Amino acid sequence: MSNAARWTHPATEVLQVGTGFRLADVDADATPGYTGGKSDGATDLAEGITRLGDLQERLFAEHVDGGTRDGVLLVLQAMDSAGKGGIVRHVVGGVDPQGVALAAFKAPTDEERAHDFLWRIEKRVPAHGLIGVFDRSHYEDVLIARVRTLAPEDEIERRYGAIVDFEKRVADSGIRIVKVMLHISRDEQKARLMARLDRPEKQWKFNPGDTDERLHWDDYMAAYQTVFERTSTPEAPWHVIPANRKWYARLGVQELLLAALQDIDPQWPKARYDVEAEKKRLAAS
Repeated sequence: MSNAARWTHPATEVLQVGTGFRLADVDADATPGYTGGKSDGATDLAEGITRLGDLQERLFAEHVDGGTRDGVLLVLQAMDSAGKGGIVRHVVGGVDPQGVALAAFKAPTDEERAHDFLWRIEKRVPAHGLIGVFDRSHYEDVLIARVRTLAPEDEIERRYGAIVDFEKRVADSGIRIVKVMLHISRDEQKARLMARLDRPEKQWKFNPGDTDERLHWDDYMAAYQTVFERTSTPEAPWHVIPANRKWYARLGVQELLLAALQDIDPQWPKARYDVEAEKKRLAAS
């Protein structure tokens, strides 16, 4: 059975946040739209990497040739240990790195705090011809900022509108925006964090602050719900992917990226020289 046959509905449909969406109703163990199991997912992920790599190379080549102003921006948001790093390694990491621009946003520096919250984000929007990845993003400024009261309520309210305006400008420039929230359950997060503590080679990945943030789990879920309601737009819709099953989360993100690139439909540039003549010259050299 092919990858396409195992998807009963396109990932862009079954994972997209729509009217009346409630994060509380999402089963983090589910595999919506996909009928295969873990082994099928591994097969389909490998097959999809080949297709993704081909489309990405076409996009990059077409841009270098001056033929496109298109690009893709993948925005990854999630609670800690939900699998963002695995997406970067196993999905995006399968394509030519020269066509990828990765930005991992940490706590803002003093210089960044002196500017509007979108200042540092604007500088990392991917150039045309690239797949950009935001590992965390401008949404931290309306998630942790709301939960931890790091900004006044009226400022957070302003930021929702600023984000919508910013993403519309990016989309209007030719960049397809793929926004993903990897949704794991609270119990699954506890198990993953405990596994890090149990394995010496994983302990470097553990942050004691993650345990502190778990105490605000319900507040974070409410903050995400508000984000979806205020910032999921036709130009930049949100997608929520159940992520307790890592293989499914990776496959879901890959499907969303493939859909964005297939919408662009990049083509190999045509040679600007006489191919046959160059073959003869090369043969004679």
